[in-house]
Order: sequence, then structure tokens, then C-alpha cells
Amino acid sequence: MDDVVPTSAEGIEGSSYPGPYPVGAYAAQLKRRLQEFARVQLVGEVWGFRPSRVRVYFELRDARGAIPCSMWRNEFEALGTPLTDGMRVVVGGGCDYYPGSAASSPSFSFGVTELRAAGEGDLLVQLERLRRRLHAEGVFEPQKRLARPPLPRTIGVVTGERGKARDDVRAGLHRRGWGGRLVWAFAPVQDRHAAPRISAALRELAAIQEVEVVIVARGGGSLADLFAFCDESLCRTVALLRVPVVSSVGHHTDRTLIDDVAAVSCSTPTHAAEAAVPVDCRRARAELTARAKRLHDHGRRAVLSRARTLAQLSRAPAEHVARHRRRLHQLLRELRASARRDTEKGRSLASVHLLVLGRKASVARIERDRGALLVPAVGTSLARSASGATGRRSRDLERLRLALAAHDPARTLERGYALVEGRDSEPLGSAGAARAAGRVSIRFHDGRVPAKVADGPS
Repeated sequence: MDDVVPTSAEGIEGSSYPGPYPVGAYAAQLKRRLQEFARVQLVGEVWGFRPSRVRVYFELRDARGAIPCSMWRNEFEALGTPLTDGMRVVVGGGCDYYPGSAASSPSFSFGVTELRAAGEGDLLVQLERLRRRLHAEGVFEPQKRLARPPLPRTIGVVTGERGKARDDVRAGLHRRGWGGRLVWAFAPVQDRHAAPRISAALRELAAIQEVEVVIVARGGGSLADLFAFCDESLCRTVALLRVPVVSSVGHHTDRTLIDDVAAVSCSTPTHAAEAAVPVDCRRARAELTARAKRLHDHGRRAVLSRARTLAQLSRAPAEHVARHRRRLHQLLRELRASARRDTEKGRSLASVHLLVLGRKASVARIERDRGALLVPAVGTSLARSASGATGRRSRDLERLRLALAAHDPARTLERGYALVEGRDSEPLGSAGAARAAGRVSIRFHDGRVPAKVADGPS
């Protein structure tokens, strides 16, 4: 620093350090000294690759350390070698330093002028081996078998206290219309202390009996930033939890081991919140309200319909009686009219008969007056007629008496026949009727003999 002129400002009293020097002058000297370091080749894994308009930036890492690197974009594109996180490369260059200014921050980087791909990084190989081993041990299965509640009342959330993921979880739950209770467990989500702290937070949330599901959320970043979520101890802790875990670590393309172990893996914290509450509460409330309204309307219509039916049924007996009363009145009127017609007809017929009888009486009187003169002759004729008629009637009666006597049963009995009668003195015309009667009476011409029918050989 011999060529740097101190400022006129007073230094710290009693200090043995030279100066004070202007910051810009010291930064320029620092840049010159760093650039004097030897140009070397480094080998490591690429993490956090990000291109800008002028330069590309990334970190070169191995198990013992890391260093920021930068390279001019036109030189990087001329190489034609695409870089991805976890890729193993060999770079050549030297130390570089940007002194910054009043409006920009200073930065140190390893200025890369040469670059060559050296294969897959050791960390990615180790990660893939760990993934296969955990899968073979069945660590990925326990969480998948846990039942997730469709509408949890209490949700635990593990995330960074000041991260954007916290607001995204709230936004997702608000979108669902969820009104339950959130239990927050804040933990670091990036560095070597993150995995143990996240594991402890998960155990504490699972110990709360009311917590039904846990969300682990972290925003995007490079694979190096998300490497804490690939810790073996953390993965085994998640697999042994009693509550289902919904993980949302990184972006769509990021895949950490906790995503494989968790019950559900989501691309964003918002989607994780929606996965933790599968039921859309807003829509469910609207559907329940609509169904309640339809049920109320249906019930009202049913009650009105039943009321109308009951009213009709209550009026039915009166209407039935009134209908029969009208019918009976009509029949009564018709009966009265028919009786009047029959009476009038009888009266008319009686008048006719009375008139005829009157005329016959008049004729009889005239005949009687005229017959007084013809009595002797008529009497002789009448006597002859009566004598002839009496003879004919006598002969007819004698013929009928003989025929009746021929059919008299007593005459048959006198010839040696017998008549079998039942208890009611009715003739029995067959042997079956006699057996059925049991006790019979045998009638001869000179009397009856009681008898009992005994079953015997036919």
C-alpha cells in the first residue's frame, strides 16, 4: 500500500495500523493483488447456475468447500457446453474482484476463461445412491399408506419465518375457504443446520394430538440451496411420522428426497395448501346452501301438496254424502212421479171398468126384463144342458179315480212288496242311502217294522 496516499482524516488514536486510506483506493489495490495470484485449474460440481445479459454465474463445490465463479457470456456460449446443477467440470482461470461503487456492491469471484465437462458430480451420484437405498428399504411407502382427512381442522406448517412460502400457504388455504387452525413451526430451510431443525419441528408438530396433516414448504432455489431436504435423517423422520406430510420444496423441476418420502409432493406451496385441504370449502358451502334451499323448497312443496290432498280428503265425505243425497232426492222424485202416473193410470182404468160394469148392469136388467117372458122354454133347455154336463163330469172323475188307484203305493204293498223309509219317513231309494241312514223303517201293507242296517259282505 506504499503507493496509496492516506486521506487527511484523522485515524484511530493509539492504533498501530497505517492509514486511513480511501475505500476505493484500497479496493483497487485489493483487485490488483488478487489478480496477481497464480492462474490455476479447479475441479468441482456446478451449483446455482444462472446466466445474465453479460456474464454467467455459478458456484463450484466439493465436499470441503465452494467458490463463486463467473465467465463472460460470449466466451461461455462459444464453448457450446451446457451447464446443469450437479455437473462435474474443470475450469481454468484466476481470482477476480469487482470493487463496486456508491451504487453497487462489491463481489469476489473466480474468473473462468477455460471450462471442460468432467462427468456427473459426486454429490448427485451419492444422492441417487441414497434414493435407491431408501426405496429398497421401503422408506418411501409408510407415508403413502396414511389416510389424509378431507377437511382437517388443524394443520401444521414447517417453513422459513420470513420466506415467501409462508404467504403462499396462507393464500392457498384462503382460496379453499378453509377456516381451521394453523400451527407454525419456523426453521431454517438452507444450510447445514437446516435438516436437524426441520426434523425437530416435524416431531414437535406430530406430537400435537390436534394436528392432522403437516405441510413442509420452501420456495425455489438451486439444488445446493435445497440439499438440506435430501438429508437421510430427515427422510427417515418423515417416514415414521403418524400424520401425513405434504411437501413443497423448490420449483416444478426440482426433486428432493423428502418429495419421494412424503405422502404428497406438490410443485408450489399454494398447491401444497390445496392438497392438504382436498375439499373446496367455498364451493362446498355454496353447494350445501343450494341443497338446503332446494330441500326447503321441496319440503314446502311437499307440505303444500299433502295439505291440498288432506283438504280434498276432508271434503270428500261431505261431497260423498251430498252426492248420495242428491241421488236419493232424484230417486224420490222419480218414485213420486211414477206413483202419480200409476195412480192416474189406475184411476183411469177403474173409471173404464166402472163404465163397463155400469153398461153390463144395464144390459143385465134389460135381459132380465126380457127373460121373464121366456122362462119355461129356457128352463127346459138349461136342464138338459146341465144333465149332460153332469154325466160327462162323473165319467171323467171315475176315470181319474181308477188311474190314481193304480198308482197308489198301498196297492203295491198289498201285492207283497215292502217300502224302506228313513227316520224322517222319506223313502230310501238305494242301498247306499240305507247304509248312510243306519236305522230304517220297513213298511208293509199291514204296518211298519224298525230295522238296523249292518255292514256285511256285499
